[in-house]
Amino acid sequence: MPGLINAHTHMMMNPVTNKLEYLTEAEVTVTALKNLRDLIGSGVTYIRDCGCAFNVDIKLKKLRDQLDLVIPEIVASGRPMSMTGGHGDFREDEDGNINWSYLVDSPDEMRKSVRTAFKEGADNIKVMATGGVMSAGDNVNDTALTMAEMKVAVEEAHDKSKRVAAHAQGNKGIGNALKAGVDSIEHGIYVDEKQAEFMKENNVYLVPTLNAAASISKYGRDSLPAHMTRKNDLVKHDFFEHVAMAIQKGVKVVVGTDAGTPFNSFKTGTWEEMELLVNKAGATPTQALFGATKYAAELLNITEGYGSIESGKFADFLVLDQDPTQYITAVAQTDKQVFKKGVQIK
Repeated sequence: MPGLINAHTHMMMNPVTNKLEYLTEAEVTVTALKNLRDLIGSGVTYIRDCGCAFNVDIKLKKLRDQLDLVIPEIVASGRPMSMTGGHGDFREDEDGNINWSYLVDSPDEMRKSVRTAFKEGADNIKVMATGGVMSAGDNVNDTALTMAEMKVAVEEAHDKSKRVAAHAQGNKGIGNALKAGVDSIEHGIYVDEKQAEFMKENNVYLVPTLNAAASISKYGRDSLPAHMTRKNDLVKHDFFEHVAMAIQKGVKVVVGTDAGTPFNSFKTGTWEEMELLVNKAGATPTQALFGATKYAAELLNITEGYGSIESGKFADFLVLDQDPTQYITAVAQTDKQVFKKGVQIK
């Protein structure tokens, strides 16, 4: 089968320590390299990273071929776009001088930040349309960046044939992001039927990251801050229900895990996400497989070389013992053979 694509990772994050603030660039880089090795060993041959301090994802993408690094190919977002005090407003250094995100509080600031991101080498723009489960100062239903701000990001990105991904969990924020013209809704906890129909008609992808919610619920009760487990408990049932509805409506659902969030493994998370789509959200094994191959390649705009096994494409593929179109658990085979551009990964 084709190599797996994980369309929503955070290579900078350690899913066990969960440290986000006061990281050095060296810490971020070492953590990212370990996580990327875990990903390719699990069968993930291409990723889209959705927010990385110090633009380390951009830098590692540039170094990948120069240094012959055995890591997946990368669609890099660099630093995401957040509002002051919003989801993603984390400090990078002890003096608070550098922020994990570009902090934008007007359309003009968004335009400047997006142009800066592209100058630095970003392939994709990540915008924060709502609050989130992990941030202490907001709720998932809170809106963040305005529709006007996100519309500028879309305008700048589409002018350069780039894509925009929106962190959007609450219903109103999802609506704002869709009206702004984003290419994918990340998480989409409170997506409704009308929005799902719009997404299908306009080829907007949904990247649910179900494994983020499942991992917090399963492993985080005794160690995570109360605000995380409380918010996760409030939304988890609705999350699975709404993703199932979107699948039934025909929305293209892409596999992304939010890898790096608490206890959300780079080694096993991609398989776990596919199993959750099948077992909890009603996807067929083939739909889940398309979400990690064909649909993901479409979203990342890499169909010319990836996402299917065809003559003329790169030989990124896995060899499994069982047929994953019949048993989605076949993808979790730990001793699978992983090939990157025709070379087996040891």
